[in-house]
Amino acid sequence: MTKPNILILMVDQLNGTLFPDGPADWLHAPNLKRLAAKSVRFQNAYTGSPLCAPGRAAFMSGQLPSRNGVYDNAAEFRSDIPTYAHHLRRAGYYTALSGKMHFVGPDQLHGFEERLTTDIYPADFGWTPDYRKPGERIDWWYHNMGSVTGSGVAEISNQMEYDDEVAHFAKMKVYDLARGKDERPWCLTASFTHPHDPYVARKKYWDLYEDCEHLLPEVPALDYSDHDPHSQRIFDANDWRNYDISNEDIRRSRRAYFANISYLDDKIGEILEALETTRQEAIILFVSDHGDMLGERGLWFKMSFYEGSARVPLMISAPGLEPRLETTPVSTLDVTPTLGDLAQVPMADIAPWTDGESLVPLCDGIPRETPVLAEYAAEASYAPLVCLRSGPYKYVHCELDPPQLFDLASDPHERVNLANDPAHETAARMFAEDVARRWDMARFDADVRASQARRWVVYEALRNGSYYPWDYQPLQKASERYMRNHMDLNDVEESQRFPRGE
Repeated sequence: MTKPNILILMVDQLNGTLFPDGPADWLHAPNLKRLAAKSVRFQNAYTGSPLCAPGRAAFMSGQLPSRNGVYDNAAEFRSDIPTYAHHLRRAGYYTALSGKMHFVGPDQLHGFEERLTTDIYPADFGWTPDYRKPGERIDWWYHNMGSVTGSGVAEISNQMEYDDEVAHFAKMKVYDLARGKDERPWCLTASFTHPHDPYVARKKYWDLYEDCEHLLPEVPALDYSDHDPHSQRIFDANDWRNYDISNEDIRRSRRAYFANISYLDDKIGEILEALETTRQEAIILFVSDHGDMLGERGLWFKMSFYEGSARVPLMISAPGLEPRLETTPVSTLDVTPTLGDLAQVPMADIAPWTDGESLVPLCDGIPRETPVLAEYAAEASYAPLVCLRSGPYKYVHCELDPPQLFDLASDPHERVNLANDPAHETAARMFAEDVARRWDMARFDADVRASQARRWVVYEALRNGSYYPWDYQPLQKASERYMRNHMDLNDVEESQRFPRGE
């Protein structure tokens, strides 16, 4: 049986609450809406960890940070951990990545046969947090609220330059795959950095949201003292005391964020158009690594288990999967086993290496009872946090903080912590017992601290003297491109054309 091609479209920091059933009606996203119409839309999908590198390592490996060791944005993703790119390549696929995956360490491929671009973020240990110094802000790389006060319009930025390139190389690869030079099935991942802050957008997309009715958050900012301890740590890490955030700053930031969803929609449309016009068929998966609080409760960016930060869009269009809305909670940890299942890779080869499970049975109507698991152990935390999402409930545990329990069915904005409510005593106790069964929190904390301490030593050593960067350097084989004198011009003109013509 012929294995299906796979196109993965990944974006960065896209709030899943904006995708209640595909893109919200008021978003200008025609390409994503067309994709949603032919996809299974997972309304309650969650990241494995609400930060870029940990979220992406969890997505690619199907493993939680406590298992794969990618605790934060400067933790090495070990080469011996199988990813979906490894599983598919082992099964005979050509695998390629255009764009961001935030790999840290000397292995910058992790199963991809080819990378078409470099990454947008550094590959070394320089962004390592330090649990030995709680409350310390590392000014040169920590988030701050300047992304909010500096929001607005620009025609080019560091991120736009990157995503323009990601889309171009992904589109060119789709065209090249149509030429039929490689008979293997393919898996192409196009991974963008928008709508990640800074909140800056091109005017053509900014203008789409001039009359938008969603420029202020539904839950206004809370006083610092009214926040839970972890949210207070996020405020401190984001240097909130040195900024005065006005309602106009909030409106401009959210407007730019929505505008960048439309920008991404155009970029994704270019890739989908190339796929369609070259008459190639592929499974298409759309996902984000984590969300963005967008000013809800006064919080911005990610690093939190609140819905805006932890919930992500996830849509899968595949032969045999009837398009519909699925409300059962699922995880980005499920992507790797799902891709293996759809690609007819024996699940026995994948299951031992993942904390997730295939979504194909759920898509076929088989109920799922497994809770969704998530972890966080990076900046703005002083000890690891873990989260369970099951049925209507979300439960958050940290050894330093009081537990949190929310009933999302009756309280979608997570305003009321039910952990000490007598009416929910049984649920709170069951979740606490489940945490104790699943996690050794003392061991988790010790592992994170040991990893951080090792990396501080290694980073400072490698920065002393001649420095060899791990950043991926895309190889352009100029002598194998276009027309060269070891080629036959007639062959080049015929073989590089699609369709071939007469």
